[in-house]
Amino acid sequence: MEIKVVGSGCASCKRLLELVKDAVGQLGVQADVFYVTDIEEIMATGIIQLPGLVVDGKIKTTGRVPSLRELKQMIQDEM
Repeated sequence: MEIKVVGSGCASCKRLLELVKDAVGQLGVQADVFYVTDIEEIMATGIIQLPGLVVDGKIKTTGRVPSLRELKQMIQDEM
């Protein structure tokens, strides 16, 4: 599984990254987690509002930081 947290380095983006790492750890999922800050890579994802979350190429959320419970469900939905 590939998970990308798309952000600009802001506090919300960093918070989403930490929550994603927590969710992956709690679920015991094998996943490669990336923090994408390069503007060209961000544009390639199609995400306009940051932070964003992409799981296995699918945009799961943009413009907000979901709860840990929501993130775990988003990840489980792609398993």
